[in-house]
Amino acid sequence: MRNRESLFWILHSAGWIAFAGAMTFFTYSDEWKKDPPLLLFLFSYVVGFLSCLLLRLFYKRIRIHERPLKFSVLIGVAAVFILANLWLGIEILVGIIVWRGQDAFQDFWKLYIAAISSRFVPVLGWTSLYFGIKIWGEWKEQGERASRANALAQAAQLQMLRYQINPHFLFNAMNSIRALIDENEDKAREMITELSEFLRYSLVSKDYADVPLREELEAIQYYFAIQKRRYEAKLEVSYDIDPQAGEYPVLSFLIHPLVENAIKYGMRTGPMPLIVHLAARLQDHSLVIEVHNTGKWVPPSPLGSPDGQGTGTGLDNVRRRLENAFPNRHRIAIFEKDGSVYVQLTIQGQGGG
Repeated sequence: MRNRESLFWILHSAGWIAFAGAMTFFTYSDEWKKDPPLLLFLFSYVVGFLSCLLLRLFYKRIRIHERPLKFSVLIGVAAVFILANLWLGIEILVGIIVWRGQDAFQDFWKLYIAAISSRFVPVLGWTSLYFGIKIWGEWKEQGERASRANALAQAAQLQMLRYQINPHFLFNAMNSIRALIDENEDKAREMITELSEFLRYSLVSKDYADVPLREELEAIQYYFAIQKRRYEAKLEVSYDIDPQAGEYPVLSFLIHPLVENAIKYGMRTGPMPLIVHLAARLQDHSLVIEVHNTGKWVPPSPLGSPDGQGTGTGLDNVRRRLENAFPNRHRIAIFEKDGSVYVQLTIQGQGGG
């Protein structure tokens, strides 16, 4: 609000100074002693400057820009006409009293028709600029508010996703650590490290809208390592990561729902061992991330999973976050091929089609 107020005074003052300076130059460039006297001429623009401040107070008082368009136009034109008359009247009265004496009042009507337009037009122009800049400022402010709201919604959505980290995963990881303590203390310590690194990433990445792909993949590798210790020979994980894709910015926790689904539903629907493959590559200035697992596609169910079907919450979160961050620049493809389910994300670069 303070910035908008400062901007008004800067534009209002600079506009009137420039307008008065230009009119003075064109009026007195040939002869500086012509009628009306220069002081009276400049005084006219001082009156115009102050009159438009009154007009601004009137516009703000009735909140004219929030009313129907026809009403705003009619009231605006009427206010401009009244103010132009007030401006002209003050100027002529001062001229009569200070420069010409009382007898000059008889010239009022002769001056009126010729002079009113030279007051009406500047005030109308000021009004048009005032509302044009005001509407532009409010439109920009609304855009900034929408951007902030969008960013907050994404942050809240990501926070919700972190809170939704499968509690069974944490419960099973802790149980596995407890069992390993008696069997193999070194492996138990390694698993604690892997779990702590995974949780650290989920907390630290909350401060960033996006992260380099390599950091996201490191967290995924910790997640897979924990699951591998749990399922042992029942789970096989492989990677095919293009080194050049490592610095590509992606939304934090974008891939996690995909690999979580791959293990969760792959274990239900596929033969053992479950094979999960994670690939990432740059292709035609786009980032392509692919997660595929042995098993069958489990369609989402509105009621959750009493019948073994999924809720689709993870994929819905991925879709919404991609739509917010990369509108019209992403694609999600899901298909089955040769006994495996493939989920493929494509994020187009800024120059992409």
